[in-house]
Amino acid sequence: MNRFVLMGPPGVGKGTQAARLSRRLGIPAISTGDLFREHVRTSTPLGLEVSALIAAGSYVPDSVTNAMVAERIGAPDAAAGFILDGYPRTLPQVAELDRLLAITGDATPLDAVLLLEADTTEVVSRLLLRAAEQGRADDTPDVVRRRIEVYESETAPLARAYADRALLTTVDGLGTPDEVEHRIAAALDAVHLTR
Repeated sequence: MNRFVLMGPPGVGKGTQAARLSRRLGIPAISTGDLFREHVRTSTPLGLEVSALIAAGSYVPDSVTNAMVAERIGAPDAAAGFILDGYPRTLPQVAELDRLLAITGDATPLDAVLLLEADTTEVVSRLLLRAAEQGRADDTPDVVRRRIEVYESETAPLARAYADRALLTTVDGLGTPDEVEHRIAAALDAVHLTR
């Protein structure tokens, strides 16, 4: 069983690394953003709820996010493990993930939580470049910096919670995708050697 959470600020490359880790381990990378888009695209009841919330400018509540994640990690392709990208984001989501994984009866629900770290200036530059390439006029420098501030305030308690469980491993997220992938592989090897 390989179950991982991948955390990090916007623009650090979580999606890229989740996809690479998914290919390496043969388990799905599960992104909450992708789940939202897929449910909206296929007009599921959860997707209709998400679409209405987004249209109103509201946040997607934990209850909806939790339901989507529960459904996805219960899919057959996730039976051998998964990589969560973008979930959990709050302490109540951590508790819900614990509850969902406890249902399977495993003594150790998660193998590791990987925190990709990067210099804020570099992350802002990456996000602004991505916004320009994708034509996202709403990602201004002020908006990008605010997103990073929100991430930092919301993520610190999660990092502490997982560090207290000896699950958190910090990985330098700067460098080429290959360099970061190598660091993640080394970090996971170290985790498995000590467990």
